[in-house]
Amino acid sequence: METRKPFYLFAGGRGHSMHSTIAAIQRILKESGKANPDLAFIGAASFRDNWIPFFVIAALIKIGCKCRVHRVVIAAPDADLNKARTLIQGADVVFFSGGDMEVGMDVLRQKNMVEFFREMAQQDKLFIGVSAGSIMMAQAWVSWPEPGGDASPGLYDCLALVPFVCDTHAEKDDWFELKTALELRGDGAIGYGINSGAYLMVFPDGRIQAKNGSVACFTNHGGTIEQKADMSPDDHFVKKS
Repeated sequence: METRKPFYLFAGGRGHSMHSTIAAIQRILKESGKANPDLAFIGAASFRDNWIPFFVIAALIKIGCKCRVHRVVIAAPDADLNKARTLIQGADVVFFSGGDMEVGMDVLRQKNMVEFFREMAQQDKLFIGVSAGSIMMAQAWVSWPEPGGDASPGLYDCLALVPFVCDTHAEKDDWFELKTALELRGDGAIGYGINSGAYLMVFPDGRIQAKNGSVACFTNHGGTIEQKADMSPDDHFVKKS
């Protein structure tokens, strides 16, 4: 019997979008089946475990939800990785914060934490990502060259906890970076653009569902990026990724 929980990929954003994101996370935690869940806050993408994003987000989550939020330090040169792993192993929820996804993945690779998170994703834990944290949970993302150079954009691997690439709150840019990622991924690649305030539920068997707003859907078909009909929270079915 499948006991793993869905993965939650939030777009996040500012203003109303951030408010709705925090409210949805609080609701998910309340419905998790734990009276007072432990949340492991992974802030590698947030200025390499900076205190300020942790303090602000933890405070906002705890305003309307009984939970314990633990700051997991990974990026620091003297980080106690055994302590970090113990906190994550004991947590009910693993939370990836926003920031710079390439910085976040560089930290996790340098500290040999990528496979560890993949192993944890096979357990009965909630995994929640917001903005860059959501992109880190997906398959890959674009590495942009320095301005003025001759290099072309490339791809770097992410955690691949879900079987696609995604971008967040980039609807005003018409999902340019997401489309670039899909071009680089090649024929058959699938990608989702999670609009500000919305989030995706991704089930362990690959089914997905939009919540709190629409999600743009793209595929690479023979080298051409095709946009499909948006996924709506009003849909009465769950699409396969």
